[in-house]
Amino acid sequence: MTHPILQAAAVTWISLRTIPQRRGSSGAAVFGIAGVVAVLVGTLSIAQGFRQAMTAAVAPENVVVLRGGVDSEMLSILGPEEVRVVEDTAGLARDARGALASAELYVVIDLPKRSSGTDANVPLRGVGPAAYGVRPEVQITAGRRFEPGRSEIIAGRGAAAEFAGLDLGSRVKVGRNEWTVVGIFSAGGGLAESEIWTDAVVLQDAYERDQSYQAVYARLDSAGQFDAFKDALTSDPRLNVRVVRQADYYAEQAEAVDRLVTVLGTLVAALMGMGALFGALNTMYTSVSARRREIATLRALGFGGGPVVASVLLESLVLALAGGAIGAGLACGLLDGYRASTLNWQSFSQVAFAFAVTPQLLLEGVAYAAGIGLIGGAFPAIRAARLPVAVALRDL
Repeated sequence: MTHPILQAAAVTWISLRTIPQRRGSSGAAVFGIAGVVAVLVGTLSIAQGFRQAMTAAVAPENVVVLRGGVDSEMLSILGPEEVRVVEDTAGLARDARGALASAELYVVIDLPKRSSGTDANVPLRGVGPAAYGVRPEVQITAGRRFEPGRSEIIAGRGAAAEFAGLDLGSRVKVGRNEWTVVGIFSAGGGLAESEIWTDAVVLQDAYERDQSYQAVYARLDSAGQFDAFKDALTSDPRLNVRVVRQADYYAEQAEAVDRLVTVLGTLVAALMGMGALFGALNTMYTSVSARRREIATLRALGFGGGPVVASVLLESLVLALAGGAIGAGLACGLLDGYRASTLNWQSFSQVAFAFAVTPQLLLEGVAYAAGIGLIGGAFPAIRAARLPVAVALRDL
């Protein structure tokens, strides 16, 4: 008696060779699964890209100081005395000009999207002189930095690509001022690339904010000094502040959108997956029906039910993996790096980001396809194994 593994290999080889004879139903199953995988990977790449934009290029030494009890700088306010206390706290990195602590103001302005012309909320950030030291990843790629005291702005490359009116040399009317775009900057793919920067003092005047700020972005000598720095500020009776690592702050900002996109993407993929599953079931039932005489002959020759089950499952798995590979390839080729923007619900401003189709997402998509294939092949495989030999042989 031939070993069951050899029997399974022989039966599987025969079934795979007959796929072209069933190319209609087989093709429908393959491309149905490909569509499911493309949608799943494409949707999850939105969440992945948004998460990367929010957390990329953030140094572990960077911290954010906000008003106590708030979770967004939009709701925070800090006075000049509080800013001075923060700047004088031990543990901050320093350069020739002093502490690397940038007191910042954050407002949201309306600019039209280049793609649709509809207005969107774009963040305009007023920064202090130390901003470039706190965020050394910020580099001017065109033009120059804004000059302190003047109505000049520099735009992140993501914002400049996504929103109209931010070309180098353009003028933008915001608040009481008309601002000139004097530079475009990159920030290592991070959140700052979705922002527009200007001098905080000029922005205070344009929006009549007196001398108030909303947050202090600072860099510590080392990441290990965070706890001591935080304790020094939160225990100071002159202050009511919240101190958080910048990476953790941005991760909190990304959580709501990340969760929503992931849940919706998974739900849509699950619903589409049910359709693909029925397609796989139909394909494999058709395969078993077309091979009734072949399976009966093999059983009569002594082949067991196990190899028949394995052959049907393997055929279904091969079709599903082919569909998964096609879907993953489509998602990677069409969506990876595609630039878009979406609303950050914490700051109510747009974040420009690029879809990120990662190897992990591709593996998850292919694994999902494999699951559909195995489930779709299970019931037809059991039916094939239970096919009465005598009944099937009557068709010979």
